[in-house]
Amino acid sequence: VQLQASGGGLVQAGGSLRLSCAASGGTFSRYVMGWFRQAPGKEREFVAAISRTSGTTRYSDSVQGRFTISRDNTKNTVYLQMNSLKPDDTAVYYCAGREVVIIRVSARDYDYWGQGTLVTVSS
Repeated sequence: VQLQASGGGLVQAGGSLRLSCAASGGTFSRYVMGWFRQAPGKEREFVAAISRTSGTTRYSDSVQGRFTISRDNTKNTVYLQMNSLKPDDTAVYYCAGREVVIIRVSARDYDYWGQGTLVTVSS
């Protein structure tokens, strides 16, 4: 499956952005989907994940209550709505997928990755 992330950009602190990740070449509804991010000089970290039917979501503590992950299996797309953005949210954001039932929060557990989209939050 191929993943294409989009929606990044420059936003002021307190603002919002919505990331999208479009999938092609596979059966999207069979994939757990996740968002990860990597800031300069830091390791890639888990942000959010969603189960195949949207019944379960998981978030990192740092984004809980501010970010919302969702998916539309009819459009083969997963979204990340980011509100109340902070400068610490500045990073390249990656979507990832794996054909599995249980949500995963480790980057090592994902097989497919998008190219990343840059989010910059100014103070």
